[in-house]
Amino acid sequence: MPNYDTHVLSGVLSYPVAVALAGLLADHGAPLELSTMALIIGYAFYVLGSDLPDMDHPNALIHRGTKPIVSVAAGGAVYTNIAGSIDLGQPWLNTAVEWVVAALAGVMAWFAFTWLMPRHRGIVHSLLFAAIYGGLAFLMVEYGLGMRTGEGLFVGLSAFLGYTLHLLLDGSVKLV
Repeated sequence: MPNYDTHVLSGVLSYPVAVALAGLLADHGAPLELSTMALIIGYAFYVLGSDLPDMDHPNALIHRGTKPIVSVAAGGAVYTNIAGSIDLGQPWLNTAVEWVVAALAGVMAWFAFTWLMPRHRGIVHSLLFAAIYGGLAFLMVEYGLGMRTGEGLFVGLSAFLGYTLHLLLDGSVKLV
């Protein structure tokens, strides 16, 4: 089976094929917009996707890299939702205690990430998860970054194709 370097370098090198495919689809009426920013963000999602299916392996670099991101995102989300809700008299103390709660949520997310992750080469190694990853990339670009729909569709397609590249390199393309 290919290793981390093989997956990521394959993503780095094969992105022009994804760009060509998207350009061809756009020429035939697909609502894809290949702006400079969409191409750059699409490249990031494509290359990340080229190793992302291995997040289900606890020893994989992508698993170890994704876990802290999930933890920080969970802690940040908790802080955002509780900011200003604790009143212990001093604003600095309120903020510090709110961050204690947020940090505890981050620690819980750290352990939940591995606990909830399915077995290696299970459902995460599927076209279903490739589609979920592409859909999340689209939502993040269109709604999170406020880019145009066509740009979001291109980034979502790039994410899907990068994730699918990993499955092809593993020789294991399955729907679920």
